[in-house]
Amino acid sequence: MKVKLLLRLVVVHVCFWFAVSGLGLSQTPGESRRVGGQEQRRASAPEGGQLIIETSSLPSGYTRGTYTFTLRAHGGIPPLHWRVEKGELPPGLKLEDDGTLHGAPEKPGEYRFRVSVTDNAKPQQAVERELSVQVSNETPEDFDFTFYVLAVSENGRATAIGYQRFPLKKGTVDFEIPFGDTLPPGAYVVHADAVGEVAEKNQIYRARRQTPGPLQVAVGP
Repeated sequence: MKVKLLLRLVVVHVCFWFAVSGLGLSQTPGESRRVGGQEQRRASAPEGGQLIIETSSLPSGYTRGTYTFTLRAHGGIPPLHWRVEKGELPPGLKLEDDGTLHGAPEKPGEYRFRVSVTDNAKPQQAVERELSVQVSNETPEDFDFTFYVLAVSENGRATAIGYQRFPLKKGTVDFEIPFGDTLPPGAYVVHADAVGEVAEKNQIYRARRQTPGPLQVAVGP
């Protein structure tokens, strides 16, 4: 009785082992198996490893300030190729094929876009990610700021109607500079010029704004 019982236990153990193996609980990568009467093959690891975008956020930028950042990814077979799939980059910025985002932003705002990176494997891997850049209108550095306004008449004569010069601290956002003067009657195109100088870096920034058309002055002195 003891011998028969022992043999039965061995048979049960062997049958259970075959049943577990048949369910595919022990399977090496890349081998085929059958599920529901159909043969399936587990995908092997991509050549060079799985392609993954490392960059999850981008640094902020400043209007007309130099911007340079390189997007990062690992895995796959180099060379990697980057491009913008959806959305728009800030005006003034460009994404190069090697992942370098550079330029000088022209307008403030938050810009959202989706980038993709592909590798040189066969079959090729492709990954996408949504990113955003915040472009601020504040100053990134202390400026020696000069501001002047000219009113140009129809005959080309320019009259200064505003001038100021003062230190502009970094982080300054949205402030008003009053100006004005008495002009003879007539039509004038008014343009304001701003010059910011960073003496320590020998850098000069310039900007100009002007009225889209002549302004009429009906009442003079």
